Amino acid sequence: MGGYRPWRMRAARHSEGHLSHRSNWLRAAVLGANDGIVSTSSLVLGVAASGASSSAILTAGIAGLVAGALSMAAGEFVSGAATLEDVMPRAGSRC
Repeated sequence: MGGYRPWRMRAARHSEGHLSHRSNWLRAAVLGANDGIVSTSSLVLGVAASGASSSAILTAGIAGLVAGALSMAAGEFVSGAATLEDVMPRAGSRC
């Protein structure tokens, strides 16, 4: 029984190196920047709409930027620590 049987053929291995697993930092940076821009601009617009002085608007904007950066850093730290807690026991069991 000769003939073409595609299910009998082995899949060809390709030698391309995919780097999609390394793109998490880019996704985090884009989402973080988007969140920072929206939250800071909303804060500044809200303070400006209240009729506050220019120095109060500037102070609120800087305080919002610092608070947002610290919040993002803490969230990333907790995420990294949780990932390490999840990965390390499995890595130790291979030894």
